[in-house]
Amino acid sequence: MTRGPLVLFGVAALVGLPLIVVALSLLNPNWDILNHLWQTVIPEYISHSLILLVSVGFGVTILGVSTAWCVSQYDFPGWRWVSWGLLLPLAMPAYISAYTYTGLLDYAGPVQQALRDTFDLSIGEYWFPSIRSIEGAIFVLSLVLYPYVYLITRAAFMQQSTAAFESARTLGAGPVRSFFRIALPLARPAIATGVTLALMETLADYGTMEYFGVTVFTTGIFRTWYGMGDAQGALQLASILLLFVIVLILIERYSRRQAKFYQRRSQNNNFRKPLRGKAAWLASAVCWLPIVLGFAIPASQLLMWSIERADIWTRASFWTLTLNTLWLGLLAATITVALALWLAYGRRRHPTRAIRTAITTAGLGYAIPGIVIAVGILIPLAWLDHRIIDFSKSLFGVNPGLLLSGTVVALVFAYTVRFLSISLQTISSGLEQITPQMDDSARTLGASSRRIMTRIHLPLLKSSILAALILVLVDVMKELPATLVLRPFNFNTLAVKAFEMASDERLADAGPPALMIVLVGLIPVLMLSRALRTQTIKTGD
Repeated sequence: MTRGPLVLFGVAALVGLPLIVVALSLLNPNWDILNHLWQTVIPEYISHSLILLVSVGFGVTILGVSTAWCVSQYDFPGWRWVSWGLLLPLAMPAYISAYTYTGLLDYAGPVQQALRDTFDLSIGEYWFPSIRSIEGAIFVLSLVLYPYVYLITRAAFMQQSTAAFESARTLGAGPVRSFFRIALPLARPAIATGVTLALMETLADYGTMEYFGVTVFTTGIFRTWYGMGDAQGALQLASILLLFVIVLILIERYSRRQAKFYQRRSQNNNFRKPLRGKAAWLASAVCWLPIVLGFAIPASQLLMWSIERADIWTRASFWTLTLNTLWLGLLAATITVALALWLAYGRRRHPTRAIRTAITTAGLGYAIPGIVIAVGILIPLAWLDHRIIDFSKSLFGVNPGLLLSGTVVALVFAYTVRFLSISLQTISSGLEQITPQMDDSARTLGASSRRIMTRIHLPLLKSSILAALILVLVDVMKELPATLVLRPFNFNTLAVKAFEMASDERLADAGPPALMIVLVGLIPVLMLSRALRTQTIKTGD
């Protein structure tokens, strides 16, 4: 292996180091710690995780598939609005939605207050479901995560040929039977992919689970690390959570392998059947309901809190938080996108199996919960810090302190590992649009690889690089568990501040930072909706 591929392999291995650390603990488990955890907390973590996976999976499937079918197949009042509005919950992090619904539905909230005033009731005289429960977590996660299923399934439905449906109608099959016997099986691989993405986000969630008091692996890892100071126990829990994620990925891939359907697209596959009367209003209600519950209500509550606490917007501390979040996000996004550009270009130049495997492994971070990555980073960085301290003491008699763990270095490293996949896929898709013949022509004219990169590829990749920067920036601003674990002492971001205020029951104070996160999160959602509208126009809608 020459120098170039060797460096690529080494950098990819470095990015994948946290995952390697956690994965190796699966091969070398500490049975005493595992036995203790199994007798105390693991059964509860497993049972709650399974309940969440099954329930959220069912919820996102119902919401995502039903809305995707209505939007892709029928024309009804408000169709164009809901087609992009159904993406809006993507801008609402689950933990922020949890705060807003708690403020609305808790005992002191306006809903129960109105109920007591209307019927002259007192505490104990009526029953009201508790939002701070596993059922509340299922409700919030389903509303926030269904767009993964909607987006992918909608594309699958739009690509289906109308010839199969026309044949079914000639054989006497009605719309309902055609949906279950033809459309749904053809879209099964897409549905499985969307549901798997939603379930991985469910396993990765920390803010909602901690705030609602639901004990799962993410909350257990955090408590074991910080509450008990047991790094090895946290590593063992992280390895089990990693195992859950690996099983989900394998199930999704197996499902796609077992569900291969081939179809011939017809020219009029984008024709939508107009709906009239009750059917039209039913389809409209089905599509508007998740938009209202998943985005409009939480966003309205955040706006009300932000108006109520308008003084926070004028405080220097709030804008310090905003600047902290922005510069940290920009730094992480710049490093991540630059690394993704270098790796993607290296894979283009050296398309060997070893390089492809190493870069693919380095890009797995997005599928891994942030808390797992944080644990996988702290273990090796803490070890390296202590070696540096020992070396400095022996050589200079000086203790330099922790130079890596507990600093911005560790935090940016975690963001890079976590979100490299996003920028890598975005840039790789842009590179695929550049024909290799352009590279060959430039080389015949004596251009070096660096010159080809700077004079040809970078100008053509401007839009892909910008999109990757925005996506990583927004995800860094929303990331909570990795930031909580790895942030430097007395260093806060908008996400951490909102979480701290909500944990102290100061929900109104959590409004401004949470609203700022949502406003920034709208940027990629609007970009995506615009791309979908453009695609719809090109396909004849």
